Amino acid sequence: MPQVASALETMPPAAATALRKLGADLATARKRRKQPLRAWAARLDVSVPTLMKMEKGEAAVSIGVYATALWIISRHEALGAAADPKEDVAALENEISSAAQRHRRSPAARKG
Repeated sequence: MPQVASALETMPPAAATALRKLGADLATARKRRKQPLRAWAARLDVSVPTLMKMEKGEAAVSIGVYATALWIISRHEALGAAADPKEDVAALENEISSAAQRHRRSPAARKG
């Protein structure tokens, strides 16, 4: 029996919820296109049980399978934008805080 990665067991609930939504949305996309499981599984080069797991949002399914499914429905760009640095608010706040601290410590700021 294959071992389950500990990361799958400790996945944050919000991430698991998002993955289930992605799987359900991909299932909806397949059904709206009136495509049977077997046809999509063939396009994804996976078994029907693996496709069914993906549509349930199971984390053990390879990200490559999810990426290919997004490509099938012409939404692969969304995956590439998921971690866009321009949208990383926490990193931006950190950079602003660091810049503000450097400014407060600079000699020019003290002469004010």
